[in-house]
Amino acid sequence: MKHKLFAHILLLAMLLASIAGARAQLAIEITGAGANQIPVAIARFDGESVLAGGVTDVVRADLRRSGLFSLIETGPQPISETAVPDLVNFRIRGADAMLVGSVVAMEGKRYEVRFRLFDTQRQAELGALALRMNEGQQRATGHRIADFVYEKLTGLPGVFSTRIAYVVKTGERYQLQIADADGENPQTALASREPIISPAWSPDGSKLAYVSFEAKKPVIYIHSLASGLRSVVANFKGSNSAPAWSPDGSKLAIVLTKDGQSQLYTVNADGSGVKRIASSAGIDTEPFWSGDWIYFTSDRGGTPQIYRVTPTGGNLQRVTFDGSYNVTPRPSPDGSSLAFITRSGGRFQVAVMDLASRQVTILTDTSRDESPSFAPNGRMILYATETGGRGVLAAVSSDGRVKQRLSVKAADVREPAWGPLPR
Repeated sequence: MKHKLFAHILLLAMLLASIAGARAQLAIEITGAGANQIPVAIARFDGESVLAGGVTDVVRADLRRSGLFSLIETGPQPISETAVPDLVNFRIRGADAMLVGSVVAMEGKRYEVRFRLFDTQRQAELGALALRMNEGQQRATGHRIADFVYEKLTGLPGVFSTRIAYVVKTGERYQLQIADADGENPQTALASREPIISPAWSPDGSKLAYVSFEAKKPVIYIHSLASGLRSVVANFKGSNSAPAWSPDGSKLAIVLTKDGQSQLYTVNADGSGVKRIASSAGIDTEPFWSGDWIYFTSDRGGTPQIYRVTPTGGNLQRVTFDGSYNVTPRPSPDGSSLAFITRSGGRFQVAVMDLASRQVTILTDTSRDESPSFAPNGRMILYATETGGRGVLAAVSSDGRVKQRLSVKAADVREPAWGPLPR
């Protein structure tokens, strides 16, 4: 009975993690937008015609995709950052802010991208920056500019320069892929004929921990993204699963069955120092490290619920009480809220709890959701679900207003994990 309680987690993770085609690109569809969008005019950057691909379109697409901004037309003519634009005119046309910029060619196929952001209501400059880039770095530069605009206008860090990881499958071939946050530039980090599950980013974004079944059993690895080298962190008797990094990247919380049923342990990132931190007669699984707490799922009370414990194993607390099935805890980056999967009316949906008030809100209208993952600014939650009988990724804002769907034609997508802000 205890194993049946977690069939949703284990079977979906192991058997349904899939996608088609190496380097298959995720297409993003906006299915909902914020109630109070910020109108922004983004003029085409002066001089960007020297580039094979522009910067302006990347900035526009990023801000539009966020669901928080509406774009005001500026016309086809570029506007340079060297002169103050007609802010009164653009305010009359409905823009609250305006971005202008220039691309200046330098020696050795290098470029400097200069831009300025204005508040049209106050007729004031909000900020300016100059970024150097090599040829072919237009997309990365556009993401950085969109992050700048997002932070100036919302007060939160932008996440357009971040990356996401997910598991894909072609026939019997599994792949761990990494892409930009907009689904572009997918790269395969690992390919295998055995399942790959539970990717988890290190806090600095340089490594991924994950579980691979290539040894015909679940084994936890750490994979360096720069070198492609990897090391075994846990390969004990039985199952080794569900890695979760400590905030400083020195340890992981993991789940082992070497002493019986699934129980929680911590381990140093080099595989040493394995320590059990919780004991129960039930199943403890799905840890996630947040500050001074490790959140996890357990059926120790009779049904799957979310608990938390200190990394040394003390001060055990139950977190969820409503409903008979609450799993996969994922605290927000600031620790103020908790995303998780709840079963309501036979549907598995993404919910979020305010940890101070214990108020719970269901954010999605789908029925087979799993693997929630917060964006590093806490604004969006990425998760896996099903549409038309196949797996897709989706994202929903923490207030439920903004919705996105990320899919690959005729393919399944599973096991998403949103990476940290770039350092």
